Amino acid sequence: MKDIFSMTLGELLDQTARAYPANEAAVFPEFGVRWTYEEFRRECDRAARGLMALGIQPGEHVAIWATNRPQWLVSQFATGKMGAVLVTVNTNYKLFELEYLLSQSDATTLLLIEGFKDANYVETLYELCPELRTAQPGQLQAARLPKLRNVIYLGDKAYPGMFTWDEVLALGERISAEELRARQASLHYDDVTNIQYTSGTTGFPKGAMLTHRNIIADAKFIADCMRLTERDRLCIPVPFFHCFGCVLGTLAAVTAGTTMVCLDYFSPKKVMEAVQAERCTGLHGVPTMFITILEHPDFAQYDFSSLRTGIMAGAPCPEEVMRQVIARMHMPEITIAYGQTEAAPVITQTTPDDTFERRVATVGKALPAIEVKIVDPATNEEVPRGIVGELCCRGFNVMKGYYKMPEATAQAIDRDGWLHTGDLATMDRDGYCRITGRIKDMIIRGGENIYPREIEEYLYRHPKVADAQVVGVPSQVYGEEVMAFIRLKPGETATEVEIQEFLRSRISRHKVPRYVRFVTEYPTTASGKIQKYKLREMAAVELQQREEAAAGQTGS
Repeated sequence: MKDIFSMTLGELLDQTARAYPANEAAVFPEFGVRWTYEEFRRECDRAARGLMALGIQPGEHVAIWATNRPQWLVSQFATGKMGAVLVTVNTNYKLFELEYLLSQSDATTLLLIEGFKDANYVETLYELCPELRTAQPGQLQAARLPKLRNVIYLGDKAYPGMFTWDEVLALGERISAEELRARQASLHYDDVTNIQYTSGTTGFPKGAMLTHRNIIADAKFIADCMRLTERDRLCIPVPFFHCFGCVLGTLAAVTAGTTMVCLDYFSPKKVMEAVQAERCTGLHGVPTMFITILEHPDFAQYDFSSLRTGIMAGAPCPEEVMRQVIARMHMPEITIAYGQTEAAPVITQTTPDDTFERRVATVGKALPAIEVKIVDPATNEEVPRGIVGELCCRGFNVMKGYYKMPEATAQAIDRDGWLHTGDLATMDRDGYCRITGRIKDMIIRGGENIYPREIEEYLYRHPKVADAQVVGVPSQVYGEEVMAFIRLKPGETATEVEIQEFLRSRISRHKVPRYVRFVTEYPTTASGKIQKYKLREMAAVELQQREEAAAGQTGS
């Protein structure tokens, strides 16, 4: 048995399939798919041979643009077995974003579904590459994407210029099992196996290059924190294209022989149905997902008693939401994980052994073999315990770098190998970390540093508040002022003054939001993260209009 730090994705799957051949590996309730680990391994081998038959070489980039389909999961391990690099595409992408990613990543192959929500992926690709309509499958020559050669449709419809998934599997019959074994054996644990593009909230997205070791070892330690075993059944409604889905979800499950219960996309109703029908013991989600489940009008009709564990991550986890999930969703061992794509992605995580307070109020301690330190962002000097600074990490989990972006890589990873996260945090004397926000989200009001997370935590304690997001907005007097965007619980009403009065007795006066806005929803990424920069943009426009209107009245 190979050490967790020195195996490839193919070796990991083979090892798990040998250990638990008859255990259910993956269940896709919406697609009627159930695979044991041995069946799943065979599916991945078939797909790996198919990709080899297309002439795809080790290190070549294969992009996938799809929701959580069975073929996505198979592609994750099939590319890992035959040496291609899986490039994950955000399901919300439109034409120009797709063009940027496929071009920047040098992808030679694209796997895609018909579409998602209001986007038709097939039509988008034809618009981007009109040459595809008359090309022979596997022989695309597109002016805007000269590297792209193969397009594979993840279904059985015949589209001009594209292979179907079944055609690729059939092509794999030309490749022997021995050829695949030889290809798999030639791979190294330090080879890049996955490129994940950052969300691009500042500038163009960057492709974080993750190796077999980066994500396998991280996934194993994640699973250990959750105490996952072959008897667990993990519900995964978070998107596979994001690290939450394909590392904390699928890969962590495979390291433990756990059953993956996969949903095509998040829907609170589908999650509750899957947890009950499949007797799931674990559930993953970002805070907004758990909030929408807890608020669902049919919540009380579902049985959550099988649940034990899971992960809340992807955004700061409000203490009050954690307490409700533990109490009302029967998840006494739910953990909080913190990290970022560049760290493969988890840096710290709580465990069931931690005190209740630490499990709801911190993001835990560093995973094994990962170093964490908190530094002054201005000087890079380590700060005393309990003082706010930038969280940095070093270890096996740090990415190889950003694809074709050496300058951005050098900005993120210093000469001593420390990854600078851009997140503000404190660390206590026992190594437990609290995230206080992003450096760029910190509000400086009249020279005072204000951390949005602290105000949000108090807002969550208001009985009428379902969700709260705090941002800084421009101020001619103080430089910045505090603004809160609040989503109320169903049927509730509140006023700006009521919210401000609630906070005045609990926090310093300068931290009380000058402005309060009530909203019904927040702008989010496809993975469920709330986009604070869009809230700041909305607020700036609104305040500018208000000032102009006031100036107009004064002038008249």
